[in-house]
Amino acid sequence: MSLLHIIHRLKEVNTLTKHEQLVQGVLEALNTGELSVGDKLPSINKMVGDVGYARKTIVKAYEELKERGLVESKKLKGYFIISDETKVTLRIALLLFSFQRFQEEFYNAFRKELGKRYQIDVFFHHNNVSVFETIFNNIKGKYGMYVVAPMPDLSIRPLLESIEPQKLLIVDRYFPMPDPYSYISQEFEESTFDKLVELLPKIKKYGQFVLFFTHSRDYPEGIYKAFQKFISEYGIDGRVEEDYEAGSLKKGTLYFCISDTSLWELLRDCHNSNMVIGEDIGILSHNDHVVKEIAFGGITTISTDFKDMATMAAQHIKNNVVSQVVVTSKLFKRNSL
Repeated sequence: MSLLHIIHRLKEVNTLTKHEQLVQGVLEALNTGELSVGDKLPSINKMVGDVGYARKTIVKAYEELKERGLVESKKLKGYFIISDETKVTLRIALLLFSFQRFQEEFYNAFRKELGKRYQIDVFFHHNNVSVFETIFNNIKGKYGMYVVAPMPDLSIRPLLESIEPQKLLIVDRYFPMPDPYSYISQEFEESTFDKLVELLPKIKKYGQFVLFFTHSRDYPEGIYKAFQKFISEYGIDGRVEEDYEAGSLKKGTLYFCISDTSLWELLRDCHNSNMVIGEDIGILSHNDHVVKEIAFGGITTISTDFKDMATMAAQHIKNNVVSQVVVTSKLFKRNSL
């Protein structure tokens, strides 16, 4: 049975709106094999003539099929079938920095909260503008929703603004966008400063406070600013180094690690030198993880709750709302201070 025959039959179903008849017609045609990946749908003008519905009704149906990830529109060529996964409610592109531990935690919670009827395709830009642009141009127009962890580079803003506000959600790092756009983002500077102040009595146990921070990497600049403000306002003997150098461990020093690579190397040196963490040296880490709960009796962290952020992102999509949420960091106090 052809697509048009299916649609004309569905006209007799009183519980379906006109655009639902069109969507359901395409779904049935896919399920029966009448349509398959690569096939071209009838043009909007042809559908208007053959089905007798208004142009805006046809467009609405085709746009819903696009949001489900079943159909792609090609400029001056028409609408084409790109997927036969008819049970998918919405096809989502999730564009992250890289598959680090905390982003894996975000993905798992995001996947769980959305459920099986949402298809999630994951991409990684590795904080590289060229890679970001290539990925974005390849996926643009093929998904019903785009969830993007952007890099701090305003050159990507035109790409982001090419997506309709209701189809784009900025997560993880804050990125300035016009008011209609949604975001669920971390805040670093004020949150980090406040947590350092909360830790002040423990920080004062140590003679020096060292932050490992590299500006050329994707580290949040807000943490660097918070650290500098904190040591200045509270008279702390502090300094910033780019990376931890193996073998440079000094007793009486508190180390603040942004990178887990620096953290693991530092912990290895602690183990080899028999220094007691929380007494001989102190350790503070960025971004929490289950390993940090148990390693060396527990590592104190300043971190966003990525499961909460992911749950909010999933609920934003399911409820189809506007979200403009700043997620503040939490302090997880453990034995390393």
